[in-house]
Amino acid sequence: MGYDRYVAICHPLRYNVLMSPHGCACLVAWSWVGGSVMGLVVTTAVFHLTFCGPNEIHHFFCHVPPVVKLACGTDVPTVALGVGLVCIMALLGCCLLILLSYAFIVAAILRIPSAEGRHKAFSTCASHLTVVIVHYGFASVVYLKPKGPQSLEGDTLMGITYTVLTPFLSPIIFSLRNKELKTAMTKTFLRKLHLQSS
Repeated sequence: MGYDRYVAICHPLRYNVLMSPHGCACLVAWSWVGGSVMGLVVTTAVFHLTFCGPNEIHHFFCHVPPVVKLACGTDVPTVALGVGLVCIMALLGCCLLILLSYAFIVAAILRIPSAEGRHKAFSTCASHLTVVIVHYGFASVVYLKPKGPQSLEGDTLMGITYTVLTPFLSPIIFSLRNKELKTAMTKTFLRKLHLQSS
C-alpha cells in the first residue's frame, strides 16, 4: 500500500504501468515469499529446541515467544535472541520501507502549489497511514516491550489486539472513504435516531 500511494502521488502518469496486474502480482508474490521464508526460519529454529516441563502456553494461539519459554537447554537464550532479531528485523524493515515511501510522498506533496491539491493528496494517504500506525503500534508493544513475569495477561491481551483488531479495522478504515458507505451509515444512524425519538 505504501508503494501504491507513492506511485499514485509521485508518478501519477505512470501509475497504470507501474501498478499493472503483473506488477501487483509481483508485489504480492514477494510479500508471500518474504513472509514464508521468515516463518520457515523461525519455525525451524524453534522446533530444533528441546521441550520439557509444562506444555501450556498463556496465549490463545501459538505465538513464538511463549513457545520458546517452554523449551529447556543451554541453547534456548541463543535461539530466543535469534528469533527475536528476525522478528524485529522484519518488523523494522517493512516499517522503514513504508517510512521511505512516505518521505518521498511528503516531498512530492509539499511541491504541489495549491492548498486544495495538497489536502487531496494527503487525504488519499490517511486510510493507509491509520492502518500502519495501528498495526505497527500494537506490533511494537508485542515485540519490543520488556518481558517480565507479571506481563502474561498483558501479552495475551496485546496478542489478541494485534491479531484480531488490526485485521478487523483495516477494511473498515479503508471503506470509510467510500461515499456509498458513508451515505448508508448516515441513513442507518438517522433512522435509528428517528425510531428512538418516536
